[in-house]
Amino acid sequence: MSETVKKATRDGFGEAITALGQADKNIVVIDMDLGKSCKTGQFMKACPEQYVDVGIAEQNGAGLAAGLASCGKIPYVVTYAAFSSMRMLEMIRQEICYTNLNVRIIGAHGGFTPAYDGASHQAIEDMGILRTIPNMTVVMPSDYVSAKKLVTASAGYEGPLYLRLTRDAIPVLYGEDEEFTIGRAHPVREGSDAAILANGDTVRKAIEAADLLAAEGIHARVLDVHTIKPLDAEAVTKALTEIGKVVTVEDHNIIGGLGSAVCEVAAELGCGKVRRIGVQDRFGESAPYERLLEKNGITAENIARTAKELIGR
Repeated sequence: MSETVKKATRDGFGEAITALGQADKNIVVIDMDLGKSCKTGQFMKACPEQYVDVGIAEQNGAGLAAGLASCGKIPYVVTYAAFSSMRMLEMIRQEICYTNLNVRIIGAHGGFTPAYDGASHQAIEDMGILRTIPNMTVVMPSDYVSAKKLVTASAGYEGPLYLRLTRDAIPVLYGEDEEFTIGRAHPVREGSDAAILANGDTVRKAIEAADLLAAEGIHARVLDVHTIKPLDAEAVTKALTEIGKVVTVEDHNIIGGLGSAVCEVAAELGCGKVRRIGVQDRFGESAPYERLLEKNGITAENIARTAKELIGR
């Protein structure tokens, strides 16, 4: 992990979608007058005939995407995560998921990253909402590189897909040679004493926690669970059966997101102990991003402390 190189996952999206559009005329971007914030400006300049700005009209954008997908296009609907998961929800369910269309919904500014924009713009429920809808795939990259790779992979993926992005620049965790597969957890670090499963920007917190634990002789397995639906049940099952002490970490409500998905697997297996770290079922507020994470226990120190509690240290 590089602490000196920082880039937002939305920047990775902007670069990847432009390359996709230049390679395939069926790739279409539907913007909600948020090109600057959501990094679609480069695509608009490179592929003007494949770009539509519907204005501040998310529901219309979702309907347009469904129509284009039914005609063989691969539309990317781009807006803030709070709007893409809630303002568009009925259209996503009825027009996109029910008909199982190849629409990609990009939710920028996910979690607490809008920071000073406050609770109205901080999407802490989005992945939980959308993973309950049949046919929907839910993905959150952890850095700039994985965002580019997963956006690229999304072009050939079958069915509706939601991809969540951060606003802020965050540490680049991976080299350009790393490969990512939708639906498969990405191994970050091996370990047998505890397992830390994280996604999005919290993966860096999980790595930092693993470093703290290693200093005390505790070896933690770290998994980047970028896809929470379909969840990589095999990787989660191995963590529960081989290690049995699992901490989940996410910039999302602990209800409905990664922690809930892992607990569902644990309950069906009837084994393992799971502790969830994330947004404590409360709305956000206007504050610095790191402060919001800290207020909800999303820190390396708390992750390490929780892991030690699970293993009795």
